[in-house]
Amino acid sequence: MEEIRWGIIGCGDVTEVKSGPAFNKVANSKLVAVMRRDGAKAADYAKRHAVSKWYSDASELINDPEVNAIYIATPPLQHEAYTLEALKAGKPVYVEKPMTLDAAAAQRMTDAANQLHVKLCVAHYRRAQPMFLKVKALLAENTIGEIRLVRLKMLQPPNPALIAKTEDNWRINPAISGGGLFHDLAPHQLDLMTYYFGPVKNAAGIATRQQQNTEVDDLVAGNILFENGIVFSGTWCFSVAPEDQADNCVIYGSKGKISFPMFGNKITVTTNRTDEYIFDPLEHVQQPMIEKVVDYFLDNGLNPCSGEDALITMKLMDDFTRK
Repeated sequence: MEEIRWGIIGCGDVTEVKSGPAFNKVANSKLVAVMRRDGAKAADYAKRHAVSKWYSDASELINDPEVNAIYIATPPLQHEAYTLEALKAGKPVYVEKPMTLDAAAAQRMTDAANQLHVKLCVAHYRRAQPMFLKVKALLAENTIGEIRLVRLKMLQPPNPALIAKTEDNWRINPAISGGGLFHDLAPHQLDLMTYYFGPVKNAAGIATRQQQNTEVDDLVAGNILFENGIVFSGTWCFSVAPEDQADNCVIYGSKGKISFPMFGNKITVTTNRTDEYIFDPLEHVQQPMIEKVVDYFLDNGLNPCSGEDALITMKLMDDFTRK
């Protein structure tokens, strides 16, 4: 392939700005078709984004000869089936996070990609963003010495502003999302931890439903012991008062600490002095990752986030929620 010609399955809210426009802004990449079960909405998206084709049936998009790569941006319930169908058609897949509903499904997707020798990437796109790459560089430079522990806190009120709004709020339906807002946000955070700190030795957690008007756990706490001895402790709660909301990750080392939010633009490094690194917001948050995916699909780079990488995150979420 000399150009990646994308088809999007599930052209909903997440594709409007975060990802969709980037497929036409990356070199050697073009968005040629979109699909949504509501044909009128698919047609509207195609018109507004100047996409030449639209479908209301995923199989038709997958089998379109002009499409040679698939981006799956549906809710997690459909990720496995669409990924397997695309892989069997010989078309590489870029699938949204969370990779799927649970680790067992993620394993099947990964196995299929390997058995069929078709490329699979998962949209843990923070791996490619300048801010989070800077954290990785600071760690590699031993800026805060030997790493001891990591504490992550994600506290949000019900219906938090940082969650994309949808018509049916599928994120709090466990049959569709896999497990509520934890399953929507934690993949970003847990993937970065394994990206930064490597293989996991063991992990455990607790999960509970404190609000009675929901079907999903709204409080999750989890701990990880990495093989290198670093300890991670995270807390996610989606029922706090608005004034108590927090989004903070602190990495403690023998010489200081690095603090940063997952949804923000500033890194603070505290040693014998305090340094701040502020980053400009990205117009399309997935564009840096899509650039790496395109390079990988064209055999010009490595896989920026493989099925095996994302499977680790799915296993951690299952460990924390005791699935």
